[in-house]
Amino acid sequence: MQRIGVFVCWCGSNIAGTVDVKAVAEALKNEPGVVHSANYQYMCSQAGQELIKDAIKEHKLTGIVVCSCSPRMHEGTFRKTAEAAGLNPYMVEIANIREQCSWIHKDIAEGTEKAIVLGRTAIAKVNLNAPLMAGESPVTKRALVIGGGIAGIQTALDIADAGFEVDIVETKPTIGGKMAQLDKTFPTLDCAACILTPKMVDVAQHEKIKIYSYSEVVDVRGFVGNFEVTIKKRARFVKEDICTGCGLCTEKCPQKKVPNEFNLGMDNRRAIYIPFAQAVPKVATIDPNYCTMLKTGKCGVCAKVCTANAIDYTQKDEFIDQKYGAIVAATGFNPISMEKFDEFAYSQSKDVITSLEFERLMNAAGPTAGKLVRPSDGKHPQKIVFVQCVGSRCAACAEKGKEYCSKICCMYTAKHAMLTRDKYPDTDVTVFYIDVRTPGKNFDEFYRRAAEEYGVHYIKGMVGKISPEGDKLMVRASDLLANKQINMEADLVVLAAAIEPDKSARPLATMLTASMDTNDFFTEAHPKLRPVESPTAGVFLSGCCQGPKDIPETVSQAGAAAAKVIGLLAKDKLKGNPCVAHSDEMMCNGCSSCEKVCPYGAITYEDKEFRGPNRTTLIRRIAKVNEAICQGCGCCTVACPSGAMDLKGFASKQIMAEVDAICK
Repeated sequence: MQRIGVFVCWCGSNIAGTVDVKAVAEALKNEPGVVHSANYQYMCSQAGQELIKDAIKEHKLTGIVVCSCSPRMHEGTFRKTAEAAGLNPYMVEIANIREQCSWIHKDIAEGTEKAIVLGRTAIAKVNLNAPLMAGESPVTKRALVIGGGIAGIQTALDIADAGFEVDIVETKPTIGGKMAQLDKTFPTLDCAACILTPKMVDVAQHEKIKIYSYSEVVDVRGFVGNFEVTIKKRARFVKEDICTGCGLCTEKCPQKKVPNEFNLGMDNRRAIYIPFAQAVPKVATIDPNYCTMLKTGKCGVCAKVCTANAIDYTQKDEFIDQKYGAIVAATGFNPISMEKFDEFAYSQSKDVITSLEFERLMNAAGPTAGKLVRPSDGKHPQKIVFVQCVGSRCAACAEKGKEYCSKICCMYTAKHAMLTRDKYPDTDVTVFYIDVRTPGKNFDEFYRRAAEEYGVHYIKGMVGKISPEGDKLMVRASDLLANKQINMEADLVVLAAAIEPDKSARPLATMLTASMDTNDFFTEAHPKLRPVESPTAGVFLSGCCQGPKDIPETVSQAGAAAAKVIGLLAKDKLKGNPCVAHSDEMMCNGCSSCEKVCPYGAITYEDKEFRGPNRTTLIRRIAKVNEAICQGCGCCTVACPSGAMDLKGFASKQIMAEVDAICK
């Protein structure tokens, strides 16, 4: 029997408000194995931790139970406290009497009774606990950043500046991401390219950074500190180390009518192309879907005009295997498709465009050289209507939109309205909105400038329908403040489309065994205490892959993710989680059930000799767990039909002891 100490936390009034903590401590004092029971206002405070240390030494405790908040908050804190007092840290159990008790009960008697039950279950488990020792594994001092937008760029630069090698994998032919497509940034109206381009150049010139553009991650194996990643480097049909980026091939290519994805299909490019002038790497790429030479074997103009002899039509996809200590997901976002929003006539009229398309129209490097014209006829629009929250905050239409706020739309619409009025003062600009949300520094002042100084008309109300009528667009909407319906003519309508995670996020999360929410955003380990870490050790989050955010917030999170990676790579060895699966060799029948369900690939099989009857030698197939890879999820223990698989620290007998304590 253990010598157990029980420590009940008040957590101010968080617990004590609906739980009689003194009564809980008194009741648990009589449980089997308990030799000491105490309560204190804040157990996680320095004084509270000293109280625990003193009790461990004075009462020679072999296990402790802390009745407090969620173990996600302070389990690590109390384990360190126990270890400092000479107690094995895995002899500590947390009874969650805050989130699972006090916060969901209003009646003190009911809350107190439940807190006693939760404390009793933790005591039952500690009585069966055994000291565990964490193993160690070496750390590969190299980081992988998946995504080459501003989030990935900033993360890579910060890690590299700390002296560690970094690889950036970007699916596009160039890094830069969505920010490269923007004209200006709010709230300062700085040139987006002027901010981004120097960072892109810094990445290209940094001795510690390697860029894998036009590439994708296809497989991830291993564990924190020791990831093995396979990168597919797609064939450009251009030799990167030879191409000078002169652009002569892109001028001479006869295939001119390829939709330009950088300009969102609003103009055309050649079959061989460089996405934009400041692209990094500045290397041409041949699009195999449109190249006449690759499709028919006839043409070869680009090879004839290339003075560097960089064209290689025989180039094949290349697979690169590399080891990393940490991985950062920075896969970014995309505007949602407008196909399901027929009420806005996006598919019916070229003059109904998205905000990102409007960015390209206003950009000097865009399809119209920065001249604001209607896509349908090239004429300057005299009246522009901006529609907010298209697909965002769609609680009633979740099947085609998103329930969450996309966060950036109010600000970039104000930016677009201001830029339009500044450059074309004769243009009438109206914004239809649900609510204007401006939570950032100087954001509200920016919005007020649009309304008060630039004369932008803001109307609180939803647009119900947009109909093309001749060369005009008829906008039917409501004005909630004036309590009336509006029928308004417009020359151009701009839709503030909701943003969603990039389509690559879901398959990447599967490879990384990282968690995602219902909207396909990566889930952080803890929204307050670990906002840039994935629940999967060694995987970190940067930028809009974790949730909607603007550029300043993205850069801040990128720096935070980099700091976490640097902290990990600075270590020579990592302590593993000792709460891992193990197999009872005498019970294992080698059925492979556990191997099939293991999400981490931690289970393999081996043939082992056993001494049989009459001293005969038997060969049996048994499961073997790689403890460095195992994350202790418990899937194998549930799947094992023979009961051979169990989990250290969470053995079946411990779980059943907890169940028995609840039913006591």
